[in-house]
Amino acid sequence: MEHLQTLKEPRQHIPTFAETVSLLMQPENKHITFNVDVKIQNDPNRLFSLMHEVITAQPNWETDLAPRILLGLWHPTFLKAAIHHLPYIKRSHIGLSPYIAREFFWEGVDAFSMDFGSLCTAQGQIFLKECQAAGKKVMVWTVNTPEQMMEVVRWRADAIITDVTKVWLDLRRGLESDYDKAAAPYGGLFGRLFLWTTPQYFTPIKEGKWRLQRYFLEQQAGSMEKVVVAPQAAAKIAVV
Repeated sequence: MEHLQTLKEPRQHIPTFAETVSLLMQPENKHITFNVDVKIQNDPNRLFSLMHEVITAQPNWETDLAPRILLGLWHPTFLKAAIHHLPYIKRSHIGLSPYIAREFFWEGVDAFSMDFGSLCTAQGQIFLKECQAAGKKVMVWTVNTPEQMMEVVRWRADAIITDVTKVWLDLRRGLESDYDKAAAPYGGLFGRLFLWTTPQYFTPIKEGKWRLQRYFLEQQAGSMEKVVVAPQAAAKIAVV
């Protein structure tokens, strides 16, 4: 991985986990939270063992580093390995399906990073309300248009994940300055019409994608089995 480079100029190599951690430990970066998207093509036990070595090699890692890392897990096999190797790291589930999130991750994480389109469905909204009632954080991806961003704001989600950070930061500043004025272009029927005219948000299509997601995850990382989370392990999960 250290030999890969970005395509956009100026070309730069892709930082390793160790290099990223070193950057996080710089005094000017102590406020940054590191959201790690753990891909299912990895061996979870090997990966988390290596991450443990890198994390614990840092000075004052228990207070200055570990609380700022969030593990994003797609498959429950990774949840079991994370609890074993990195019990001190906060965990979230990344996914599309509210069914997978609820059945396999509810007790083992305190945050969910969910696809925007999935949360637009009736089942997605039910799941969102369940999370909020239980005090579980909800992050939404990938939210790239002001219309989508305003919808997530209305949902009172906890975080927006976007490819266009400037668009979101500009909108957020506007909302903080004058909410009604900034939100006006994206309110009412016409401002939210995209929710009913975009096929990818339709429930039958999303239901199909949820089934495909489970099939893909199980093809790559094995059958999904519920992880029994011991009370002491659940208690170690800090609030994001």
